[in-house]
Amino acid sequence: MIPLSVPSLKGNELKYLKECIKTEYVSSVGKYVGLFEKKVCNYTGSKYAVACSSGTSAIQLALRTVGVRENDEVIIPTLTFIATANAPRYLKAIPIFMDCDRFYNLDTKKLVTFVENNTYLKNGYSFNKKTNRRISAILPVHVSGNAVDLSKIIKLCKKRKIKIVEDAAESFGTFYNKGNLKNKHTGTVGDVGCLSFNGNKIITSGGGGMILTNNKKIADFARYLSTQATDDSINYVHHNIGYNFRLTNIQAAVGLAQLEKIKHFLGRKKQIYNFYKKELKNIKNVSFVLEPDHAKNNHWMMSILLKKNSHKMRLIKFLKEKNIQTRSIWLPCHMQKQYKKYEKYKISNAEKFFKKTINIPCSTNLNIGSAKKVVKSIAMFF
Repeated sequence: MIPLSVPSLKGNELKYLKECIKTEYVSSVGKYVGLFEKKVCNYTGSKYAVACSSGTSAIQLALRTVGVRENDEVIIPTLTFIATANAPRYLKAIPIFMDCDRFYNLDTKKLVTFVENNTYLKNGYSFNKKTNRRISAILPVHVSGNAVDLSKIIKLCKKRKIKIVEDAAESFGTFYNKGNLKNKHTGTVGDVGCLSFNGNKIITSGGGGMILTNNKKIADFARYLSTQATDDSINYVHHNIGYNFRLTNIQAAVGLAQLEKIKHFLGRKKQIYNFYKKELKNIKNVSFVLEPDHAKNNHWMMSILLKKNSHKMRLIKFLKEKNIQTRSIWLPCHMQKQYKKYEKYKISNAEKFFKKTINIPCSTNLNIGSAKKVVKSIAMFF
């Protein structure tokens, strides 16, 4: 089987894990948690980082730290993994679903139109004209490593007091390369950014995530909440409802070893991307999904857009029979059973892309022979 996306664990992972076991620091206490946070800050340029148990927990914490409250509304792209929509609901906030652009990212033009025409200012905050609920945050997602063009919405969000919480779960290693965001890493542009180190991400800790922010108060509050909101560790006093969201030392050890090889991983992803870009352009009924030019992307996941809806499931089945693992892009959140009742705004692209998009193998250890088999098999199907 040629897998879709699996990690490469050939660095110092085992060495660091042995040290964790030898010292018996295997839980959330140990040197690797703090060291992993420090190294992620150094790499991304973020002032502060808070390691969490998952990317989802990082989003939930981030939303709470920027002031999202029960019955607030959070603007979310509908084309994203379900965790992005679930995190606000854990806080009893309400999603508003937005369409995507041709790079599968949040459609910032539609977002601007919605905010300018469908909201009003009251006491310095934005409120939805339809529901009269406060819109407290937006959750842009950098899908497949493609950076959202946040330059188009920063001023608007600041003026309207809408916090930007970036879901950068898929874009570790993606940097902007133009304009006033040049050289900024995704997740460091908004008020808070959230990373994921799940097993299929470009670097992994086997699970886990991280909050990025340049605001010390937010970082301190996130760290406090992530460790059960402990105010007095001697007498176990807790003045707030917190969470057990801290990353373990074992996971951080793996993540640190992975981070040491990020340059290699990004180079391999770029090679695979260029190969597919060249080889797939001659296959009829298939378009390779390209990257926006305002960022140097990590090419975490690679997608093809099919000409007809009927091609998708048949092609997935055909490639599975050839021992090639693929996956569909996500069912848009506004089409999920539990989210159908919530507001959506002029969605068209997301539904079209869902019906015609699949992701193809792109592990960092994918060899040229396997990549050729993937291309040849797709061509054979058509």
